[in-house]
Amino acid sequence: MITVSNVSLRFGDRKLFEDVNIKFTPGNCYGLIGANGAGKSTFLKILSGEIESQTGDVHMGPGERLAVLKQNHFEYEDQEVMKTVIMGHARLYEVMQEKDAIYMKADFTDEDGMKAAELEGEFAELNGWEAESEAAILLKGLGISEDLHAKKMAELTGSEKVKVLLAQALFGKPDVLLLDEPTNNLDIQAIQWLEEFLINFENTVIVVSHDRHFLNKVCTHIADLDFSKIQVYVGNYDFWYESSQLAQKMASDANKKKEEKIKELQAFIARFSANASKSKQATSRKKLLDKISLDDIRPSSRRYPYVNFTPEREIGNDVLRVEGLTKTIDGVKVLDNVSFIMNKDDKIALVGRNELANSTLMKILMGEMEADSGTYKWGVTTSQAFFPKDNSEYFENGDLNLVDWLRQYSPNDQSESFLRGFLGRMLFSGEEVLKKANVLSGGEKVRCMLSKMMLSGSNVLLLDDPTNHLDLESITALNNGLISYKGSMIFTSHDHQFVETIANRVIEITPNGVVDKQMTYDEYLEDSNLQKQVAGMYA
Repeated sequence: MITVSNVSLRFGDRKLFEDVNIKFTPGNCYGLIGANGAGKSTFLKILSGEIESQTGDVHMGPGERLAVLKQNHFEYEDQEVMKTVIMGHARLYEVMQEKDAIYMKADFTDEDGMKAAELEGEFAELNGWEAESEAAILLKGLGISEDLHAKKMAELTGSEKVKVLLAQALFGKPDVLLLDEPTNNLDIQAIQWLEEFLINFENTVIVVSHDRHFLNKVCTHIADLDFSKIQVYVGNYDFWYESSQLAQKMASDANKKKEEKIKELQAFIARFSANASKSKQATSRKKLLDKISLDDIRPSSRRYPYVNFTPEREIGNDVLRVEGLTKTIDGVKVLDNVSFIMNKDDKIALVGRNELANSTLMKILMGEMEADSGTYKWGVTTSQAFFPKDNSEYFENGDLNLVDWLRQYSPNDQSESFLRGFLGRMLFSGEEVLKKANVLSGGEKVRCMLSKMMLSGSNVLLLDDPTNHLDLESITALNNGLISYKGSMIFTSHDHQFVETIANRVIEITPNGVVDKQMTYDEYLEDSNLQKQVAGMYA
């Protein structure tokens, strides 16, 4: 358990938290959410003791241990992988080091023997005899093979280091577990393993993540950082989002009878209770949901951009034909005889381990790269808009403000008031539209690129990881906008819910062929025979 009492923190004139009071209890997983810059990561640092609050205290139970997912991926470069994981339990690792140092002494004294015996007792109490087997299980679950366990961290790839540091945080069954963006750089298999681990974890978890599917799977509660306070809600992210939208609707309809509002609330809770995850949390979550009253649901201060792609021309039946596309980059064959036909209304998700192959295919289809062999042909009724993974070249002209930047892509040379209004819908209001394009954050650049695409009126969209750099509000708005889109689409994303709710067709480019299925993403992942076939194509 971890208790926060009257915690406040200011940076200059900016108030992040004011008199925050929360009790995080065992058996629950809390998803900490808030707008970008609200202070989510800072709050985790206060909980871990890395940053001191200006007022208030953070308390844990006596003898309880807290573990944190480390963000410095190069902190343990000289350490072996196995040791790095065990270092997650600082006292256990310290006992192991002390014990080994005593046994290595040439002149072993009676005093050394007594100290060694004392350490052996503590070692056993800390479950030290199972330490290496537990660490190995965690590493294997996250996809770190046994042949890497004795290697130095410096020998691992970036994604492998992330997995080892995650295993370090999970090691030794900590009483309180703090995870800041734990799914970043994880493959789908590692994310699924982590979801199951946290669902079955019996102690306290507090997690920050932009992955809505992950939050929905593992969270029993949502801790919403808003108005410099943190309000805890029962349920997962979808429940919080829908309830905040319902609260805003109720607030705007103040004349509605309270009885009608209560009926609406009861129907809403019943729907979410019925759809609760089939995990261990589900039963207790349903009991708590049933206790929610009208006053428990509050409007949020969140601002959501308005994302709406409207094709200027209806698309015909002939959309795209790809035949035998092959491309080698730096001596590696990235695409090998890729062929498929894209149909009207197809929303194709490019998935799988080979992100370079997916990006390369999109660049070829948009004429930004030439294939070594093969052909592609767009239908005469199609018009395409492209969102590249790397958008830096679009923002190299630092002299342009946002209005002038967007004017470059306005097909009808729209007026300044129109462009300002358009940018306003994408959360660039007032003087913000006069910002220089080269000083934008990653998320602001993404919103500008989406504005550019919306202005194009294209009936085919190609989007390469558009959810990267976006906050939860922008991801949700983009997700809803693409669900409503009437054209065709090819896209990639690391956001599971984004892919599942948009795609009606899944294509995976493997080193030994293309898997192409007309199905949803969850159907694709849950088909065990298909997944065995796909795994074999990577061998």
